[in-house]
Amino acid sequence: MRSQVGRVVAAVAVVGALVGGCGSGPSQTGSAAIIGSGAIPLGAVQDDIAAALAPDKAETAAAAGLTDPQAVARFVVSDAVRHELLVRRAAEEGIVVTDEQVDAALGSAAGDPAGGSLYGPERAREETRDQLTAAALGARYVDRLGVALQVAVIPTEDEALTTARALAEGGTVADAALAGLPPGSSQALEVTAAQALGQFPLYPFGTAEGSVVVARPPQEGLDFEVVRIVERREQPAAGPSAVDQIPVTQLAAFGYQLLQPDATELGVQVNPRYGVWDPLQMSVVAQDQVIGTVVPAADQR
Repeated sequence: MRSQVGRVVAAVAVVGALVGGCGSGPSQTGSAAIIGSGAIPLGAVQDDIAAALAPDKAETAAAAGLTDPQAVARFVVSDAVRHELLVRRAAEEGIVVTDEQVDAALGSAAGDPAGGSLYGPERAREETRDQLTAAALGARYVDRLGVALQVAVIPTEDEALTTARALAEGGTVADAALAGLPPGSSQALEVTAAQALGQFPLYPFGTAEGSVVVARPPQEGLDFEVVRIVERREQPAAGPSAVDQIPVTQLAAFGYQLLQPDATELGVQVNPRYGVWDPLQMSVVAQDQVIGTVVPAADQR
């Protein structure tokens, strides 16, 4: 089997003026992002961006890999979008995080809640509440959710997209596409959520069954990865729960990924000054940082 497939298996192939200005069109004017029929006003993120760009937050931003003002702005807007999606899902799922839980996570109700955050104290508490809520959502599904995948490595983007479209058609069209691939360039995988955390990309757990992802290579010279979500399986947990052995940050990352279907259903549009919404990363990124393309299954178009 080709070495790139080994990379796929080992990693599952795959686990803003920033504060002023106007949007690119009527629907974006005055909005940092639009989610379904609702919007996040520019004013709702401007103060947070300014706080995150303050000199006393420079070290915190650098530690988070946010090396320039645009990256900081994208981080803030990403947080705002995920917050809106999370509030909706938490209400649907009946997930409530108490003030006492937030206090405990921050170390002390009287401590400095903004100490490790890019935000001021009040927003830092909300950030912590969101993380705990996302972790609770992740904990609810981590023992129950698994995916069956068909993963292939393809040398060029055009070939990868052609293969992805064929796989998304399903049936004999998909079978023929797989049969036409070079030997050893594709493999079937089954991964549980508990196995994936901290080791594999998480987007297969949020991408609709039957859809196909074309993932860009992390560096030049490597192949594109085509990942078909053959099946998403949700079933009662078997054996002891893995939740207690999983860090809260990983559970939260999984919980945020579980919002991917909500983002897809509602639609997320980001003000172009900040970048674009990448549903696979559940973040606002620069156009050239989008990690892949989702080709919907034929019955989802």
